[in-house]
Amino acid sequence: MTRYGGVIRLKPDKVDMYKNLHAAVWPQVQTVINRCNIRNYSIFYRDYWLFSYFEYVGENYEEDMRKMANDPTTVRWWALCMPCQEPLETCGSTEWWAPMEEVYYQD
Repeated sequence: MTRYGGVIRLKPDKVDMYKNLHAAVWPQVQTVINRCNIRNYSIFYRDYWLFSYFEYVGENYEEDMRKMANDPTTVRWWALCMPCQEPLETCGSTEWWAPMEEVYYQD
C-alpha cells in the first residue's frame, strides 16, 4: 500500500459548488475509484486550499490512473470539478493536484 497526498487551490467563487458536488459524489465515480485500487480517499478544505489523501493498494498505479482517466463518467465529473480548482504554480505540465512528499507517518 502506498499513501498519496496532494494539494490544490480552490477558486473563491467556486467553494460552494465544489462542496455541493462532493456532498453527493456520483456512485459510478466512487465505483471507478474503488476499481482503480484507491482506498481511504479524503479531501479536506481550509482557506481556499484542498488537501487530498488516499491509499493505493494495487500493483500498477500508472495503469489504474489511465483506466480512471478513460472512464467517461469520471471525465464528465472532472469537467465539473476542474474549473473550481487552480493548480499550484510549481506544478509540472502534466500535474493538476500537486503531489506532496510524506515526511512523517505513524501506524
